[in-house]
Amino acid sequence: MELVELKEKLKVQIIEYLNLIDVKPSDINDDEPFFGGDLGLDSIDSLELVVLLEREYGIKIENPQEGRKVLIDINHMANYILENQN
Repeated sequence: MELVELKEKLKVQIIEYLNLIDVKPSDINDDEPFFGGDLGLDSIDSLELVVLLEREYGIKIENPQEGRKVLIDINHMANYILENQN
């Protein structure tokens, strides 16, 4: 899957997984921080993002330090998926 396509797919999946009712994919910038930014995600949401990675892409994040490096924004998450997908 191409990076641009993956980023768009991730935006849709994040909205679905986190039940962000009033958010459209176009509302999420690729470099917008998940936490502390306009999205206003919290620690529960981070667990849901980890579940998304495992269910949709077969990627397990067991180390919290690794999660902090991946769950920054769309750019980091998409690059991580492309580097680690089976």
